[in-house]
Amino acid sequence: MREQGTNSERDVLVTCGLPYANGKAHIGHLRTYIPADIYVRVLRKQGRNPLFVCGSDTHGTPIVINAEKEGLTPKELVEIYHSHFQEIFRKLNISFDYYGSTDSPTNHARTHDIVMRNMNAGYIYPKKVELAYCPVCDRFLPDRYVEGICPHCGAVARGDECDQGCGAHLEPGEIKEPKCKICGNSAEYREQEHFFFRLSAFRDFLLDYLDGVDGTPHAINYAKEWVRRELKDWCITRNLEWGVRFPGRDDLVVYVWVDAPIGYISFTEEWCEGHGEDWKGFWMNGKPIVHFIGLDIVYHHCIFWPSLLKGAGYGLPSAIVASGMVKIEDKTFSKSRGYVVWVEDDYLKNEFDPDVLRYYIASYTSHTKDLNFSWKMFAEKNNQELVASLGNFIHRTLTFAYRNFGAVPNGNIDDEIMEKISKTIDEVIKANERYEFKQYCDLVMALADFGNSYFQKGEPWKKVKEDEARCREIIKGCLQLCKALCILFEPVIPSAMERAFSMMGFDGSDVHRMRFDDALVELESGTKILKPTPLFRRIEDADVKRMENILNERIGKKETKIEITYEDFKKLDIRVGVVKDVERIKGANRLLKLNVDMGDEVRTIVAGIGECYRPDDLIGREVIVVANMRPTKFFGVVSEGMLLAVDDNGTPIIISPERRAGAGKRVK
Repeated sequence: MREQGTNSERDVLVTCGLPYANGKAHIGHLRTYIPADIYVRVLRKQGRNPLFVCGSDTHGTPIVINAEKEGLTPKELVEIYHSHFQEIFRKLNISFDYYGSTDSPTNHARTHDIVMRNMNAGYIYPKKVELAYCPVCDRFLPDRYVEGICPHCGAVARGDECDQGCGAHLEPGEIKEPKCKICGNSAEYREQEHFFFRLSAFRDFLLDYLDGVDGTPHAINYAKEWVRRELKDWCITRNLEWGVRFPGRDDLVVYVWVDAPIGYISFTEEWCEGHGEDWKGFWMNGKPIVHFIGLDIVYHHCIFWPSLLKGAGYGLPSAIVASGMVKIEDKTFSKSRGYVVWVEDDYLKNEFDPDVLRYYIASYTSHTKDLNFSWKMFAEKNNQELVASLGNFIHRTLTFAYRNFGAVPNGNIDDEIMEKISKTIDEVIKANERYEFKQYCDLVMALADFGNSYFQKGEPWKKVKEDEARCREIIKGCLQLCKALCILFEPVIPSAMERAFSMMGFDGSDVHRMRFDDALVELESGTKILKPTPLFRRIEDADVKRMENILNERIGKKETKIEITYEDFKKLDIRVGVVKDVERIKGANRLLKLNVDMGDEVRTIVAGIGECYRPDDLIGREVIVVANMRPTKFFGVVSEGMLLAVDDNGTPIIISPERRAGAGKRVK
């Protein structure tokens, strides 16, 4: 085996779109990460030495909103999901050389450098704009805190995007009839200075760049259409406390789509710092850079990102590879509607093999087309391809060799086997270069089918009695095919191929370091074969039904209602309380600490209403409290009850008696 030197300089940078540290991993995420991991592993088997980096996208309004809902700081929230994604990637054998965070000091510093370079070149400029301001909350509203009417199609839209209508990107101040999503009141437009990136100046550059950049055609062509239309300058600052501060301003942070892609640079920088290499080799001096992204962020990566780099004098990506979207059971992927499969809760906790999911995502369809995840089709691909073809060939070959010879037998390998392996290697390299991972899988699976056919036609179970010499040649040829399959399929199903390689008498971990041409090195006769075990298990109809039921319950096809008796209701101690004083809890804008007179005592209650109610407005107000709740600590404050409120589209409305009732009165 010719092992790749670990100290050779990295010759290509491969990145993945950053997972947003605001929620758990779902199958939609894997549409990007698994193909990218396969691509990198294939490059290594060709003798290349890629650097594979990614990291958590940790800034932006949604993280601030979610953190406040959870009673956490944004930093605490992103640390939870940063660790979550790292663990998911580990379990799925997605092996980044470096996984960073956009909240690192390196990324803050690199963002400041790129912003200042663009400012000095005249590509970033200040401009006073009309922004949504909520007079009730007394604050300028970041884009995700605003809801209104899309100026283009008239649909209800959020502040930065017409998410329910035409899908248009909306700049601050564009949305009509703005409302504050915190308190539900109408917002008004007030003037404030923000900073804009002069994207309009890069039209000619982008047309030339997009003509020469490599990648998937649908991404490049989509971007060209956008560039040929009018390019508008981007507002790149936001009114938030969480994020990368805009240079020289304490009241503004840069827009998340500025510092997030800059993470690609800072992650490269952080890895290079620990490995004695120069990050500028990629980002200043022209080494190839390949971005793997989802189709929904093509605009940012093909238009905004290269323009930002060009304006700052940095190098440019050499390839942009965009995957198709994901559907669930032929329905549009939607977390809110329940059309989602969670990697941890649905897949891994139900003990499905991570390699099977890798194979399904890579082999279901072309990388540029929409992938439909169906539990029935998932089972069929596993049973018909991994079990019946690949697994069957490797298991029957190893079992026969183990029982009859105990080792790799002597004999010559037929020329057609070596020719078939060599041709397959040439074809899979071309498929990988075209980012055609389904074609890659089909080519290697065809080699397994060839092996099954060769074994069947050779009839070794007869030859072992009639012509043992020929039997040995047949089995050695089949074992050579098994070795080739392990090496060729390792990028797609690494754990299964490591197990198979171990059963062939090798150190299983060696399969990850082997190159393609090692598949043509003839097996050494006498190498001991271990007792084989099946590589894959069948997924039964009962497994499919169980998982379909989980999905159906999620999307509401099986609604269940919990009924309680009056005796159950009487267990609740619900009383009227009178608010005596209120203060905000430091570090949690959403939480208020209320001291409430319950008639016979004063209770401390923590409530998540701080964005909708001012402390002074609550003093003296009668509220409804569940008095026998178990005490719970929030940000160091023990809450001794629960305030009742109505959820109005995420906005709490406190429940009060219609007339004065008095502290301590029971609700019956």
